[in-house]
Amino acid sequence: MTVDDTFVLPDPASHSVPRVPDGYTVEPIDHGTLVCGPEGDRLLYAHASPVCAAADQVDMVLVDVVTSPSVTGALRRCGVVGTSTAVIGLGGDHRVPSPQELERRGRMWGALIASDNQELRCPPTAWPPPRTRGPRRTLVLGGARSGKSAEAELRLQAEPEVTYVATGPLPSADDPAWQQRVALHRQRRPDWWRTEETLDVAGLLATSTGAILLDGLGSWLAATMDNCGIWREETGPNAVGAGAPPPEAATAEVWRRVEELAEAWRQTRANVVAVSDEVGWGVVPATASGGLFRDWLGRLNERLAHESEEVLLTVAGRVLELS
Repeated sequence: MTVDDTFVLPDPASHSVPRVPDGYTVEPIDHGTLVCGPEGDRLLYAHASPVCAAADQVDMVLVDVVTSPSVTGALRRCGVVGTSTAVIGLGGDHRVPSPQELERRGRMWGALIASDNQELRCPPTAWPPPRTRGPRRTLVLGGARSGKSAEAELRLQAEPEVTYVATGPLPSADDPAWQQRVALHRQRRPDWWRTEETLDVAGLLATSTGAILLDGLGSWLAATMDNCGIWREETGPNAVGAGAPPPEAATAEVWRRVEELAEAWRQTRANVVAVSDEVGWGVVPATASGGLFRDWLGRLNERLAHESEEVLLTVAGRVLELS
């Protein structure tokens, strides 16, 4: 990284300070390497590991958005990146499928993806539109192990405050596979994200104004059906939905909660990203309750998609935008 064609700025991980001409200062700080120019412009070459200690705002920040995209969120959280700070995304290589995909991520994070040999001014004279803020609703759909949760988490990495809404059951000692799955999700999330374990998703959407990650609608619906007494495992002629429809009161209560969630989604003031399962492409459920779950989740997905600014489908870790 060359500054004003006068000196090379080394990677912050090297902890080295270059010789600089008069008028410039280069200082290692908690967040990376800080450069101050002759006219007072401030440039930060950020560490790959996020640091949340409060610090003064800079004019431009260089971030390796591939190695650690959550650095941008950490810098926003501590005040280093403000509304007028230009975020430059570095790190485009084989770890990202294509330049187009890296640019897509940059738009999500409010970052300009720098190309090789690109010349940038600090502060910049022109800049792309800032990242999207709430209210905004994004629905991420996908099958099992399609990458839908990872995509949802990626979309909010640059946010300074995120509430992660977990609707699934807590991992139990007799289910090591579920324990491992929950642990992997936790490892991917920045440690400053707040976790809320609740089924009152409608209430949370109605009262929140920040960024929310809801993961996910499928586990919320399954728990709701269970709470209302509809989720059963039996099969055969006496199974629910196979000649013996579920009790009307229980069915009505499930659908009332579905409608309540859909209305809260429509009216929310938050920037919310929700993950949901696309279950209609799989095998026919073995139980009647499974069939009800598939049908109701399909209807819920359709309702929320109709009220969303963005709907995405993840397949084998790739993302398709649905218009």
